[in-house]
Amino acid sequence: MNILVCDDEHEIVEAIEIYLKNEGYSVLKAFDGEQALEKARVNDVHLVIMDIMMPKMDGIRAMMRLREMCNIPVIVLSAKTEDTDRISGLSLGADDYITKPFNPLELLARVKSQLRRYTELGGAEPRQNVYKTGGLVLDDERKTVTLDGEDVRMTPVQYRILLLLMKNVGRVFSIDEIYERVWNEVPYNADNTVAVHIRNIREKIEINPREPQYLKVVWGIGYKIEKQ
Repeated sequence: MNILVCDDEHEIVEAIEIYLKNEGYSVLKAFDGEQALEKARVNDVHLVIMDIMMPKMDGIRAMMRLREMCNIPVIVLSAKTEDTDRISGLSLGADDYITKPFNPLELLARVKSQLRRYTELGGAEPRQNVYKTGGLVLDDERKTVTLDGEDVRMTPVQYRILLLLMKNVGRVFSIDEIYERVWNEVPYNADNTVAVHIRNIREKIEINPREPQYLKVVWGIGYKIEKQ
């Protein structure tokens, strides 16, 4: 599951990231409310840990905007310890409230509790037309591609090729099949055309395009997205 951590203190974000990753969660990082909203807009986020006092947009305003977008759990993390602050945060949409300095084990317990409620009580409605393998995510509703939580810019043709392969993870498509489905034309000089686009896609989604993790060639047959 993907957890968005937002705090203007980088050391706190890095520390929380370590704790969460040790428990098997994927972590998205933001350092002000505006960044948090943008990350939530383009990624499939399951829970947010949000500080209150931040530049540009504070956590309360960001949380209220977030509530207009989705109903994922929000845990407020704040140095404010007064009961009135806690009540205010909860009344404005937070699901839980933890004060700094915090106990990492308590934070992890509350994260697990909120995620359990969210999934078991039906809050985590599966989004349609979202295709994932490893850290590669294609959201055909939003027309976005992300790799390990970071946006990947695609041309329309690159996007259609990747969509075809992501919808059929593990299946090998010949060059002619790819050309017919993406261009909706009878293949003509398809080899070079498809190969160029495949190479460009690899440059964007592979750490080492010469040793691809996701988009693989099956020699003499075609291409496929490898299941991770």
